[in-house]
Amino acid sequence: MDLDFSSDEQAFRDEVRHFLASELPDAIRDRMYRGDHSHVRNDIQQWQKILHAKGWGAPAWPTAFGGTGWSKTQQYIFENECSLADAPAQLAFGIKMVAPVIMRFGTPEQQQRFLPRILAADDWWCQGYSEPGSGSDLASLKMKAERDGDEYVLNGQKVWNTLGQYADWIFCLVRTDATGKPQKGISFLLIDMKTPGITVRPTRLLDGTFEVNEIWFDNVRVPVADRIGEENQGWTYAKFLLGHERTNIAGIGASKRELQRLKQRAASQPKGDASMLQDPVFATRIAQVEMELRALEITNMRVIFAEARQQAPGPEASMLKIRGTEILQCISELQVDLLGADALVQGGDGGEAARSTSAYLNLRKLSIFGGSNEIQRNIIAHMILGL
Repeated sequence: MDLDFSSDEQAFRDEVRHFLASELPDAIRDRMYRGDHSHVRNDIQQWQKILHAKGWGAPAWPTAFGGTGWSKTQQYIFENECSLADAPAQLAFGIKMVAPVIMRFGTPEQQQRFLPRILAADDWWCQGYSEPGSGSDLASLKMKAERDGDEYVLNGQKVWNTLGQYADWIFCLVRTDATGKPQKGISFLLIDMKTPGITVRPTRLLDGTFEVNEIWFDNVRVPVADRIGEENQGWTYAKFLLGHERTNIAGIGASKRELQRLKQRAASQPKGDASMLQDPVFATRIAQVEMELRALEITNMRVIFAEARQQAPGPEASMLKIRGTEILQCISELQVDLLGADALVQGGDGGEAARSTSAYLNLRKLSIFGGSNEIQRNIIAHMILGL
């Protein structure tokens, strides 16, 4: 398999790099570099509006819905270059998760109502999947949605909801039938976060940030018209969404960016008459993770080529999720090891040490969210080995 980009693809990469250099606001770039998320909603929305004005707001969407019409390789190049340039990641919950579900399973009215607002960053979306006791075993969720005429009445709780404190809308899996097989009684609802009865409580994480939330639903009324697809068929739509989420979690661009910074810092940090980059033990650790990242990139490209042939990702999505998250965690561990004693005090020197330490603490979540890595290994064993 030829992994070199064609001349057209190289020209496209140059175009993306030029655009990022000229159009990404310096203030946003600086905050992303420093790991400063104090303006996260404004930064992500402002960047999305800039991309939308360029016609690049939805790299993977079909042109019929306002997408770019880019090939899978172009999408890959774009995401990699954005990561390397310290651009904010597009809000995945809208662009990459609920939007494909609406396109595939939503009604024309739902598509016309929601998709343009996602594209223009007019609506901020979040995800309501996990519950207390229902995380990786998502089919065991219990949040009730009882039919009352043209509405559902919701009662229950969602946890580990990312950035829901900023959200205008949430897509939720809810229990509409408690009899029979658990997967057969789940429905997929789109819910306005301003609806009475919704309470959001942010959760403080290891790094001191409030990235995730608990959300309570107390007799929340949701129109039946805001259900995706058929009642009790939400598990089908959830699996479709999770396949996209786990492929995106590979995070090749982010790992490349962080590996580059690790090597730069190691080269400038002295150890005796040399640098840490020349220390045999530390250099070997860097080389190992660099080889693993390259192998992951090759696997990711294989999945991209398969998707281009209309082959939906299967166990490969789980493989990408496992290795992508483990590699980024490994790089963050090396960054903290390089800090030495400075890493013992969260915040460190207020600069690179603060960024690296906070990232290390925050990235412990990677092997859990999106379906824990243990669950992904079960999926691989079942789909490949038949266990």
